[in-house]
Amino acid sequence: MPEPIVVVGCGGHGREVFGVVAAINEADGVPWKILGFLDDAPSEANLRCLDRLGVPWLGRNVQLAELDAHYVIGIGDPRVRARIAAELAPFGRPAARLVHPAATVGLANDLADGVVVCAGARVTTNVTLGRHVHLNQNATVGHDTVLGDCIQVNPLAAIAGNCRVGRDVLIGSNASVLEGRTVGDGSRVGANACVVRDVAAGTTVKGVPAV
Repeated sequence: MPEPIVVVGCGGHGREVFGVVAAINEADGVPWKILGFLDDAPSEANLRCLDRLGVPWLGRNVQLAELDAHYVIGIGDPRVRARIAAELAPFGRPAARLVHPAATVGLANDLADGVVVCAGARVTTNVTLGRHVHLNQNATVGHDTVLGDCIQVNPLAAIAGNCRVGRDVLIGSNASVLEGRTVGDGSRVGANACVVRDVAAGTTVKGVPAV
């Protein structure tokens, strides 16, 4: 029997997450019944995109309290995702773990609730992904790395082994975090950056080497 699920956020990232759910259904015999999207302030453009997908907007995020369903937060900004996760937590609904069939997740990994692993992403071994971590297309995470809650790893970013990445962090597209580095809570690593030394909490770094 398929489990009902809603996607919170109908912007571009939310619709990409919807695509992950649809791909899982196509590959695995429809484990999910997609009810629709929740969004506090959907734009007309995004609502038109939902029409093209044939999936309804169900109302504001608070509607989750009335639904007997899993949820996944389709918001790209990690700080906004963390805020929404905190707002939804009192409703007691389970957050789905979603791994695209074209992703690779190796052995002895720990994926928390709300994790989304998109097509082409790679997770090797003994990796911990915290709640509501999103690994976008073709991102990679190496052995023995720990990612805190609500991290966004953008397409083609590479996090090497034995790294520690704090909560609410954004790793930009094509960025690299070298082995053994620590990236502090709430920080931002710019696109194409190369992190060769630890990044302090709440800072933004960019460039090669990233400063």
